[in-house]
Amino acid sequence: MTHPSPARPRYPFAVGHRDVWKIALPACVAFITEPIVGIVDITVIGRLGDASLLGGLVLAALLFDVLFSLAYFLRIGTAGLTAQAIGARDPTDGLIHAARAVVLAVLLGIAMIVLAGPILWVADRLLAPEAGVGAAMADYFAYRIWSAPFALLNYALLGWFYGRAAATKGMMLQMLLHGVDIALSIWFVHGLGWGIPGAALGTVIGQAVAALVGLGLLVHHCGGMRQVLRSVPMAELLDPAGLKRMFGLSRDLMIRSMALMGAYAWFAAQGSRMGEVALSANAILLNLLMVAGYFLDGIAQAAEQLSGKAVGANWRPAFERAYRLSFGWALVLAAGLGALWFATGPLIIAGMTTNGAVQSQALLYLPVAALCAVSFMPAVVFDGILVGTTLNRVMRNGMVASLPVFLLAATVLQPLWGNWGLWAALHCWFITRGLIYWWALERRKAALFTA
Repeated sequence: MTHPSPARPRYPFAVGHRDVWKIALPACVAFITEPIVGIVDITVIGRLGDASLLGGLVLAALLFDVLFSLAYFLRIGTAGLTAQAIGARDPTDGLIHAARAVVLAVLLGIAMIVLAGPILWVADRLLAPEAGVGAAMADYFAYRIWSAPFALLNYALLGWFYGRAAATKGMMLQMLLHGVDIALSIWFVHGLGWGIPGAALGTVIGQAVAALVGLGLLVHHCGGMRQVLRSVPMAELLDPAGLKRMFGLSRDLMIRSMALMGAYAWFAAQGSRMGEVALSANAILLNLLMVAGYFLDGIAQAAEQLSGKAVGANWRPAFERAYRLSFGWALVLAAGLGALWFATGPLIIAGMTTNGAVQSQALLYLPVAALCAVSFMPAVVFDGILVGTTLNRVMRNGMVASLPVFLLAATVLQPLWGNWGLWAALHCWFITRGLIYWWALERRKAALFTA
């Protein structure tokens, strides 16, 4: 004889515009610094006037984006689990999820350093850079790989802070990280003349400083190291059910990240095959897209925390309200960002590179690139909601299902329209992801809450 599972308790709470922006505003400010670092790195190297150095930096930065994205579940998975713990009134604020993520971050970071040689070899074969570009890429990689443990630690810590809706602390950490990175990169490259290694070392030091400060904030919040150890006993840290849930979530988010970064890597590789000028121009536009994307991520972060809290609290009205408010504000931001990008693009491009050919190429494709701010908005917000609700399989399946659409569109459109076709394929991918996520979430909403 089967018995119905006991009903989950409900913890009603309201969601308003202020709740969204209390999280979104500091998150927007924090996230916007991340692509700005990429822009600064491109600018400090781009203003040296050597397209090979700029192309090498672009490919190396892309390689780290792909590599670190495989561990991005440390941030988004931890944030979703922590938000649900907050909604369910966990007295330790989901500390167990942070502890598991921190341990895993250190282990994965060390593994990346050990495997640095094979990773670079594979990247060189897949991206097929020209000789000068390949040498610059290898130079940057050799230095920046030492940031791996710190970068992954920062993912885990930020996931815990944002999952607790401690967005201001998350903002401070990211601004510290990127502020140190930007200042040192400019000094090392243009002050000391260290070139590509200088840009990489600025990033390594920035990541290390932020990781140490973030760990200090976590320990302080919990009342000291002794209290942390008491709150996370070894038996709970190694709890089979908890580990199974974490690794299941991690596996699905890793697959999702591989598909995501695989698409961007393929986009960059196609640009590389069109020559270093096309590669560099597309990279500049893609970094501007990342600025818009990370700004919208602030809204997605609010959707993530509020929807996760609603699921943990078993309160659907809060979920529906967070859903509507997040999309409303995201649409306003996306339209504004696209218009601003188009209007200021010529000035930004001129500031980022002194190479006339790269400037002309980037200006040519600016209109189609600026439209991405609107076309990718739904997918960004749905990412936040799906993370908060830990619907990891929906994220995984939606990303994997949309990837062939992008590849097929690019295969058909690029031979017909060249670089225009490549950017059009990117739009097809964004729109397809958003539609898949909407359809899948509509089918699963009711199951997230129990009577």
